[in-house]
Amino acid sequence: MIKHGIFKANDIRGITEGTEPEWDEDGAYAIGAALVDVLDLTHAEGSLVVGRDMRVSSPRMSQAFARGVLSRGADIVDIGLASTDELWFASGRLGLPGAMFTASHNPGEYNGTKFCLAGAKPIHPAQLVEIADRAMNSAVPAAVEQPGTRTEQDLLPAYAEHLHSLVDLSGIRRLKVVADAGNGMAGHTLPAVLGVLDLDLIGLYTDPDGTFPNHAPNPLEPENLVDAQAAVREHGADLALVFDGDADRCFIIDERGEVVSPSAVTAMIAAQELAREPGATIVINKITSRSVAEVVAEGGGETVVTKVGHTFVKAAMAEHGAIFGGEHSAHYYFREFWGADTGMLAGMHVLALAGATEQPLSELVERFNRYAASGEINSRVDDAVAVMDRVADAFTGRGEQDRVDGLTISGPDWWVNVRASNTEPLLRLNVEARAEDQMAALRDEALGLIRAS
Repeated sequence: MIKHGIFKANDIRGITEGTEPEWDEDGAYAIGAALVDVLDLTHAEGSLVVGRDMRVSSPRMSQAFARGVLSRGADIVDIGLASTDELWFASGRLGLPGAMFTASHNPGEYNGTKFCLAGAKPIHPAQLVEIADRAMNSAVPAAVEQPGTRTEQDLLPAYAEHLHSLVDLSGIRRLKVVADAGNGMAGHTLPAVLGVLDLDLIGLYTDPDGTFPNHAPNPLEPENLVDAQAAVREHGADLALVFDGDADRCFIIDERGEVVSPSAVTAMIAAQELAREPGATIVINKITSRSVAEVVAEGGGETVVTKVGHTFVKAAMAEHGAIFGGEHSAHYYFREFWGADTGMLAGMHVLALAGATEQPLSELVERFNRYAASGEINSRVDDAVAVMDRVADAFTGRGEQDRVDGLTISGPDWWVNVRASNTEPLLRLNVEARAEDQMAALRDEALGLIRAS
C-alpha cells in the first residue's frame, strides 16, 4: 500500500505507524523493485548500498525494500544502522547508488527514504517521479530467476577516518562541547568521530531511540534546542552541537547558550574554505542570508543560488565544482565529501575554528551576523498557491518578485520568502532585513496575510 503523498520533491516520507499508515511493507517492496528498474541497476552498477536509522519501523520497512531490490536481480550492500551522511559516504566510497531509510526530522510515526546515485550524486527528480509511477500504478514485476544477494558491511570506522582526514583537530585547545544527539543517529556516529578526540564531551540523549522520548528530532524548532542551551550554561561549555534525527544536519549553540544562525555558520565555513582555495564557488539556497553572498564576494569567491533541498544543492555543487554549500536549515555540503551534506563534518569545522583561538564563539561569528532574520515560521493553509498570490498582490510595487522557490519579494535591504514545505503540509515564511524593527514589521505583515481567514 502506498499513498501518492509520500513522494516529496527530494525523497519519500510518510506515516508508517498507527491505524492510517500512508505506506507499508508491500509499498516498500514495490519501491525497491521499481528503483532497480528505473536505475537499470542490474545492467549498471549491479548493487545498491542500503542503510537505516533507529525508527521503530526502519528494520521492517528497509527489509521489505531490500526484498524488492533482490527480487529484480540486484545485489545489496547493507550497512545497517547509519546516519544519512554515513550512507552518502558509503555511496561515495563504494561507487554505488544508495537508499537510506529515515524520515529525518519528522515525528516518530513517519518513515521515509532518501536516494542517491553512485558517488552520492543526487537522484534526478524525474527518476523519483518514475519510481512513484511504477510503484503505484503498475503491477509489481515478477521476481527474476536469479535473485540478488545481500552482504553486510560496517563502514562506521572508515567514515570516521575519512572525516578526520578532512579536518585537523589535533592542534586545537581543549574544548568543552555539549553534543545533543536527540536520540537520533548522531548517538551512533559521535563515539567514533568525536569520542576519540581530545575534547571534554558532554553527551545528551545519545541512545538511539525512534520514539524520541526527550524532544522531537527537529532542531529548527526552538523548543528542541532548550536542553542543549541549558547544558552549555550549566557546564560552562564552549559550544554545543545539536543534530537532527538522521544526523545530516547540525545546529550550533555558542558559549552563552545562544543559537548561531546556520547562515552565519555557512558564512564562517565559506570564509575558511575560500582562504584555502581563493576564487572557489559556494552554493546557497534561496533563503540563506544575504550576508553569505557578501562574505563570499569579500573573499573573492563566486556564489550560486539554488532552490531549497538537498537534491538541488547537491546538483549545483556538482555542476559548478563548488567547494562548499550551506542552507538555512543547517544542511552543509562539502566537495571533499562527494558534494553531499554532513552535519558531523560541519560540526568539526566549527570545532576547528573555535579551538584555534581563545576568542569565544559568539565573538568569532559576530562579523557574519549582518541582518535580522525571522527564522522559519510555519503555517497550515488550505491552498498554498492562493495564499502566496495574496501575499504577492499585497507587496506589489514594493520590491522585485520571483517564483524560483515559492514566492520571494526582494527589496534593497530586505526580502520575504513564502514557500510550501517539501516534506510536510506547511507553508513556510522567512524574512530578513537590515534592522530588527524593519524585519519584525515585514514578518508581521506577511504572517497576517498568510493566516488571514
